Amino acid sequence: MQSDSSPTDVSPDPVLVHDWHPAFYSKDLPAGTARPLDLLGKKLVIWRDDNKVHAWRDLCLHRGTQLSLGKVSRCRLVCPYHGWEYDHEGRCVKIPAHPEQTPPEKARVETYRVEEAGGLIWVSLGYPPAGPPVLPEFEDSSFRLVPCGPYEFNASAPRVVENFLDVAHLAFVHNGLLGDSEHPELPDYQVQTDESGISATDISIFQPDPDGTGKGSRVTYTYRVTRPFHTYLEKNTAPDRFVLFLGVCPHNKYRSSSFMIIGMNYGHDIPLKQLQDFQDRIVAQDKPIVESQRPELLPLDLAEELHLRSDRTAMAYRKWLRALGLQFGTA
Repeated sequence: MQSDSSPTDVSPDPVLVHDWHPAFYSKDLPAGTARPLDLLGKKLVIWRDDNKVHAWRDLCLHRGTQLSLGKVSRCRLVCPYHGWEYDHEGRCVKIPAHPEQTPPEKARVETYRVEEAGGLIWVSLGYPPAGPPVLPEFEDSSFRLVPCGPYEFNASAPRVVENFLDVAHLAFVHNGLLGDSEHPELPDYQVQTDESGISATDISIFQPDPDGTGKGSRVTYTYRVTRPFHTYLEKNTAPDRFVLFLGVCPHNKYRSSSFMIIGMNYGHDIPLKQLQDFQDRIVAQDKPIVESQRPELLPLDLAEELHLRSDRTAMAYRKWLRALGLQFGTA
């Protein structure tokens, strides 16, 4: 039987295997549903019974059918081909063609860790040392949360993250919204890399519409990269604070999805759809740019491309990924 994924697409990187990856928004997987997910080159089924979410290899042990094509019944996942029923532990407990037969012990689906946090379903193929990331602001009742996406990219996860960290493109790709092409100058800023990741601070820029409210402002950016495909920014226009978390799900080396959650301690009267539509518009501007980049895999050797002072955060990100030994989605 042919493998469910190409060996060249499956991630060998421990840093990614033992990390959390966003799969779906919790609201998009109601009880009694199952959905397929490609993660790091592996095909999974994510399903919810009456009590919790499960993440399994998307493969029935009988004839190799995708379980995500099946249905959830009585807190069991039922294969669509021959009706084999698997309990919440991944064990086959019923074979309809032979109801008197006890299913063999080997009839177990490979299971993975899954948790819900911050309105997202997180999946790991390994053993993460801590729980999924949740920003402090997301547990602060003074902040309004705005989930956006997921956004599909025909691009590697590192390319998507690096675009998010790139301030210099705002004046051109998002001209009139997050930047002004007539004033693209960027003052110097600070970048630091330590055991917690990367931080870029004191990035000052004028934005005609920094958050979808339609009010121009000079904002100060702070970026933090905490995991290879987890990062967030803060725009501070005191007393107003705007934070945006980005989690990228790496489906394979050339395809990924990004999940964005915005936290705002102001603008509670603005319609949710207005804020989400604004972010949709921003990502729609980014998408063709990121998908056009060559090489498709992010070069970690800084000699492969040209770099300027304004690329300082991206340079730090590439150096950090290289130090982590990351190979998936990179060149």
